[in-house]
Amino acid sequence: MSGTSLDGVDAALTEFIDTPGQRLQSKVLKTYTLTFSPELREELLALHESGVNEIHRTAMAGNQLARLYADAVNGLLAEANIQPSQIFAIGCHGQTIRHRPELGYTIQIGNAALLAELTGITVVSDFRSRDIAANGQGAPLVPAFHQAVFGHPQINRTIINIGGIANLSILNDGKEVIGFDSGPGNMLMDAWAEKHTGARYDESGNWAMTGQVIDRLLSQLLAHEFFTLSPPKSTGRDLFNLEWLRSHLSPDDLAHDVQRTLLALTAHSIADAVQKHAPNTDEIYLCGGGAFNHALIQHLRLLLHPVKIESTDILGIHVSAVEAAAFAWLARQALLKAPGNLPCVTGADGLRILGAIYAC
Repeated sequence: MSGTSLDGVDAALTEFIDTPGQRLQSKVLKTYTLTFSPELREELLALHESGVNEIHRTAMAGNQLARLYADAVNGLLAEANIQPSQIFAIGCHGQTIRHRPELGYTIQIGNAALLAELTGITVVSDFRSRDIAANGQGAPLVPAFHQAVFGHPQINRTIINIGGIANLSILNDGKEVIGFDSGPGNMLMDAWAEKHTGARYDESGNWAMTGQVIDRLLSQLLAHEFFTLSPPKSTGRDLFNLEWLRSHLSPDDLAHDVQRTLLALTAHSIADAVQKHAPNTDEIYLCGGGAFNHALIQHLRLLLHPVKIESTDILGIHVSAVEAAAFAWLARQALLKAPGNLPCVTGADGLRILGAIYAC
């Protein structure tokens, strides 16, 4: 998995145990991470917008990603002492450079055919396009996985993935799953921190906590129409980016105060979504990079008190491995010819088998 945060590649060696009459067990046996080079990260950011020779540049970036994905797979297997022949398949999300479901398309690059050649392992990729073709959003896809491995027959749980974008999976016993993007997760905070401090992200939210929330700015940001839309809904850099942020800034806004306000934006948009769509939730479990932001977690606990908020580590999958494990599950679904989407989440016309298969 390489996500909206553009920090690198997370690989998870995942084993699934399906026992009749019992909930599917998912075990992450090993994880492995590779960071993007500054040059690749800069190019991937640039490809979110039209530019000179972008078709060629997109293809070349896709090839570079495939090689990085292969390095991640090979490094993971070497550390786990597992042979490629023991792997059922690789589920590869690819790197999103455009997500425009309202226009009928989404683009994730990564050259799955090359990845299959480099690893000698069957690759399943392009998970989102079929759902969009069926009039869905193509996102979020992880709620189906969350339901399969984190759902509880007596406890109402909400799983919140805070990556570049934050998304919620509301798992209420006996009811349809509700899942949607709530808005920016780490994306704006990371971009603003890098611009003003040079660091890729604001570790633990420490820089943000030196500032004060700019109430005017927070109100303006939360007034975006996306936050009032009802699910199904999804978003990305096409909507929430630094240009959008700058359009709301005043000359006297201090950088650390803006960072504190962006942290509040993420916290409030998540909390508002929980209160509106999951008022009966008993437990909240966090995953994704935002689960390491102590200031953000503290803010969420204040806004959502007295609901219990913990990490998915308690449920058996480390916060950094949940999304990668989800795409392993989606690959498994595709090869079993089983649906991978939840129409109640994405808005698709029905259940669909997701993914293109590059068999080995």
